[in-house]
Amino acid sequence: MNSKKENFLSNIKSDFPASIVVLLVAIPLCLGIALASGAPLFSGIISGIVGGIVVGAISKSSLGVSGPAAGLAVIVLVAIQELGAYDIFLLAVVIAGIFQIILGILKAGVIGYYFPTSVIKGMLSGIGIIIILKQIPHAFGYDADYEGDMDFAQIDGQNTFSELFNMVNYINEGALIIAAVSLAILILWDKPFIKNIKALKLVQGPLVAVIVGITLGIIFQEIPGLALLPKQLVNIPVAESFSGFISQFTLPDFSQLNNPAVYSIAFTIAVVASLETLLSVEATDKLDPAKRVTPTNRELTAQGVGNIVSGMIGGLPVTQVIVRSSANIQSGGKTKASAIMHGVLLLFCAIAIPNILNFIPLASLAAILFVVGYKLAKPALFMQMYKKGLNEFLPFVVTIIGIVFTDLLIGIGLGMTVAIVQILWKNYKSPYEIVKGNAEGNHLTLRLSEEVSFLNKAGILRTLDQIPMRTKLDIDATRTKFIHPDVIEIIEDFKQHALTMNISVNVIGLGEAMKNKDPLDEFNELVVGVPKK
Repeated sequence: MNSKKENFLSNIKSDFPASIVVLLVAIPLCLGIALASGAPLFSGIISGIVGGIVVGAISKSSLGVSGPAAGLAVIVLVAIQELGAYDIFLLAVVIAGIFQIILGILKAGVIGYYFPTSVIKGMLSGIGIIIILKQIPHAFGYDADYEGDMDFAQIDGQNTFSELFNMVNYINEGALIIAAVSLAILILWDKPFIKNIKALKLVQGPLVAVIVGITLGIIFQEIPGLALLPKQLVNIPVAESFSGFISQFTLPDFSQLNNPAVYSIAFTIAVVASLETLLSVEATDKLDPAKRVTPTNRELTAQGVGNIVSGMIGGLPVTQVIVRSSANIQSGGKTKASAIMHGVLLLFCAIAIPNILNFIPLASLAAILFVVGYKLAKPALFMQMYKKGLNEFLPFVVTIIGIVFTDLLIGIGLGMTVAIVQILWKNYKSPYEIVKGNAEGNHLTLRLSEEVSFLNKAGILRTLDQIPMRTKLDIDATRTKFIHPDVIEIIEDFKQHALTMNISVNVIGLGEAMKNKDPLDEFNELVVGVPKK
């Protein structure tokens, strides 16, 4: 017990300041996603608290931060409308959490390891670009789109790029000044001469930027033309008493347990939330300076428990979220204590000082997210991926373009499609090689590769069809670990046909290759634990 406590507090000097930055980033995102979901604003705060405290305590992700996700906003909005009441939707969230725990037990977390690095890095860069593009209007004082939106098409009828032109008609000079000053502070705080001042090491640049932003916002209220509007500030619901605060929590409607629509929506939430979590886990582990590896099955279980708790008290579905996780990493977080403390701070702020938080300008938070976005999409990363060659660069770029012009999951899907097509093409092009055994060319060796799938049927069939008459052919499968039954059938058929062509066929090592399992069967055994009969 003591060792765990010491471990939890061992990096408090790094984790606590990081938790404050995560808190500042999380507050507007929680509120914005709740607004876009058609749910009570406080439901976003609830899920942020649960994501920090409950999921953070159970998860073994060192730096991942959980909370409401923009990727689920549309699903939640439609689900609430379909079910007809928010408390019925909460029941779906609870059941979704149960489904996620089952996925963790079935070891479905292994799916996260099948995303190539090029796609994960493309996801990080794509999110970084989207963060910057989406925050520019907020920096100029135009807040039509909700905080946390990651989709190209927006609920206000605009899209990511048209919003940049549209904001010109709604510039608030006060917000623009606050964003510029906040960004200057953040850039300055990263300079070595500031970092070398001991007194300033304990204070995070984002906190200074927010305090200065609040101060300027108060000053500007007395200056015509610079005053901020209420919609340009954080807007946490304020309860007049503790009982009023408690009344903002909502219980699910368990009388709807026999409603089939609840289970359908719960399954959809569980699948999408689990996929977003696994993608975020992969990305967070890539960003982790210590390169720790998160147990993905444990993470699914933690998210499941989090969703059960969130649904039971009126919160939105939670997932691990890359924006908050990357803010945690960039702010110097070392352990999961920073995620837990951000949840505790969020709970404290919602109870004790919501009025103070409501003075925070969204323009200051936009500046913080500019820095987060830039660090995710540094130009150096593009050069690094380009130097690795087209096989790495193409999925990377396609993922970025897909995320910017559609949404996160579609972008990932496009990047994965390109990566898989490249693998299949490479496999199709090199399932074997032909080696001449003598100068005359009447002794040939067809040397098969390690994996020969059904995709190689056409190439092998065409090659065998071109073998000249009166040739001695060795089919060498000594390196082959797996060969598809269709290819074996082609070889057996050719041996019969070769007799009519005066071709001598000698097959080497095929028996050993036939004993090995199909990689798909091995995958099924790994995930489900049931061998193929």
